[in-house]
Amino acid sequence: MYVKNKFAGVYMEEKNVFIIMIGICGLVLLIGLLKQKAAIVLNIVVRTIVGCVGIILLNDFLQKQGIPVSAGLNPLNLLTIGSLGTSGFALIYGILFYTLL
Repeated sequence: MYVKNKFAGVYMEEKNVFIIMIGICGLVLLIGLLKQKAAIVLNIVVRTIVGCVGIILLNDFLQKQGIPVSAGLNPLNLLTIGSLGTSGFALIYGILFYTLL
């Protein structure tokens, strides 16, 4: 049996219309899933940027105080801060202060 599409004037079978409807629903679900993933990625990016600024400021502060501790801005440190947040920041400086002992 054919169903006439009013918008395009094209004749389609009912199963094709059903398949298109399922595809559109899947697309809507995929967009919703990607939206949630985008929020997670945005959170990691924001934590990484804030951690980078924090490293720069704390390195400058420690240098002015005469404390010889300086964390580098390398991909491993940024990944640690981006994934763990504040605890990753504390972990990096905790390891550096431990090496002073």
